[in-house]
Amino acid sequence: MPHFAEGIARFQREVFPAKAGLFARLATAHRPGTLFIGCSDARVVPELITQTDPGELFVIRTAGNLVPAHTPGTDGVTAGVEYAVGVLGVRDIVVCGHSACGAMTALAEGHDLSAAPAVAAWLRHADASLARAAVGGTVDVAALVRENVAAQLANLATHPSVARALATGEVRLHGWVFDIADGTVEELPATARPPLAA
Repeated sequence: MPHFAEGIARFQREVFPAKAGLFARLATAHRPGTLFIGCSDARVVPELITQTDPGELFVIRTAGNLVPAHTPGTDGVTAGVEYAVGVLGVRDIVVCGHSACGAMTALAEGHDLSAAPAVAAWLRHADASLARAAVGGTVDVAALVRENVAAQLANLATHPSVARALATGEVRLHGWVFDIADGTVEELPATARPPLAA
């Protein structure tokens, strides 16, 4: 891990001084405008893709960018969504899928996940996406990625904090697909997106 130490030293020497004022403000304030829910895949870096500064995005990353539908009880995703919407007051929520997603590929190709039972159980949150993407017994990974983004947006709307913010026009939902090979970001067609309240 020596490259991490080198990276930290370079950050402290070259990056931090140029953004010292920003970090001074961030030390006492946390008001991101967007909740970005993306895949845990190391190739998908929200701040790099969006070219945002620290403090602009509240990020939740999960395998397959999955957001379980709301259920009683707590989990890390639900807590993160509730905090971003109910406490931080984000105005936009992005669910971002991506090309060559390992989670979606495993589902589309029916990989044996018996050696990874927690992963297999987690990916059950994409069962509806998989069913909708199946055509003639086969599943195209790119189609599944898109179906999955749409399904996770629908799951988000089941969370009480999101449902309230949507009803009052205080938040908008966006579905994106990032193509790793060419760097493009496709915004999927909008579902019902009420205008933001003034």
